[in-house]
Amino acid sequence: MDPLIARRLLEINRRFYTAFGTEFSATRQRLQPGVMRILDGLRGDESILDLGCGNGGLARALAGRGFSGAYLGLDFSLPLLAEAGALRERFLFAEADLTGRWEDVKSEKEEAKPLLFPSHFSLITSFATLHHIPSMELRLNLLAKAHSLLTPAGTFVHSEWQFLNSPKLRARIQPWSDAGLSDADVDPNDYLLDWRAGGRGLRYVHHFDEAELEALAAASKFHVRQTFRSDGNNGQLGLYQVWEKL
Repeated sequence: MDPLIARRLLEINRRFYTAFGTEFSATRQRLQPGVMRILDGLRGDESILDLGCGNGGLARALAGRGFSGAYLGLDFSLPLLAEAGALRERFLFAEADLTGRWEDVKSEKEEAKPLLFPSHFSLITSFATLHHIPSMELRLNLLAKAHSLLTPAGTFVHSEWQFLNSPKLRARIQPWSDAGLSDADVDPNDYLLDWRAGGRGLRYVHHFDEAELEALAAASKFHVRQTFRSDGNNGQLGLYQVWEKL
C-alpha cells in the first residue's frame, strides 16, 4: 500500500474517534466475553501494556478483580481516554499514536516529561485495535515494538473484529468513494464502515482471517499459541489469538 494512502486511512479513524469518541464509548461499557476469558487466565500481578486501551474498560475490569500489577494504557483518542476518569488514580494512561514513536508519549501528570516505559511487560494486549492499522508495513512495525517490549516468557494477546460474520454489520460497508478513495487504493479485505449514532461517521477496518494472522506472527517472530472465537450472538464476531515470542 502507498504510505500516503495508509496515512489517509489512519486519519479517517482519527477523525472518527475524535468526533464520535463519546458516542462510541457509550456502546463499550462492558467487556466482550472473549476479553473476560483472557482475564480469567491471569494471575493478577502482571505488568500490562494495553494498546488501544479506549475508555479504560480493561483497567476497570482489572481493578474490580483486585489487580496488583502495573498497567499502562495507550490510545490516540482523547475523548475515549477522558472516560477513564478515576481509574487514573491507580492506572497510567497516555495519548499515543501506535503507528508512530511510542517513546514520544507524555506523562498525564507532567505534560512536559516523557513517559518512561518499563523495560519489559509480561503481557501486551491489543483488543480490537490491530484491525484499524492499515498496510503490512505499519502492522509489522507495531508488532516489532510489541515483541521488543515483552519479557522472554511474555504473551501478546489480541482480538480482531469479524464483522463479515454478521449480515447487520455487512450492511454498514460503504464504497471507498465516500472517503475519496477507490478499491485500487486499498489492500484486499480493507473496508470502510459507517457509524450512525450521533451523526454519520466512517471507519477504516481490515478483516483478518487466521491464515493472515499466522503470517503476521511468523514475520514478527511470534508463535501462535492459542486461537479462539467469541463475542456476539453467534459467538463469531471476535477472533482472538495468544502469541508467544519465538
